[in-house]
Amino acid sequence: MSATAAIDRDTVAAKLNGASDDDKAFLALMFENPKQDELFSDGLFTYLEQAAAQRFLNSLKLERCGEWVGNSAPARLQIRLMEIAKSSQHAAYQAFRQGLARSGGLERAYPKSAL
Repeated sequence: MSATAAIDRDTVAAKLNGASDDDKAFLALMFENPKQDELFSDGLFTYLEQAAAQRFLNSLKLERCGEWVGNSAPARLQIRLMEIAKSSQHAAYQAFRQGLARSGGLERAYPKSAL
């Protein structure tokens, strides 16, 4: 059994929710492999849906998660991250989007044209 067979979107969502150093190291390894981009996107969507379903919304934690993901994710994921963050008007998605925008990852990946 390969290591990727044990990873699913719920595992990724749990790692995003945990936010410990080990969880961040795990996610950073996922960013290095382009084959796991879809799995990370599904896990992020699951994480945001779980946060939206909670009775208490921890917007500061969601903003910090968005900021960390925006700073850590490679350029190839930045547009997809912003699309996921804009896919709902729920406050959980808005808090994640604020952190993602604050990180400046999209601007670093795709700088504005000089023209």
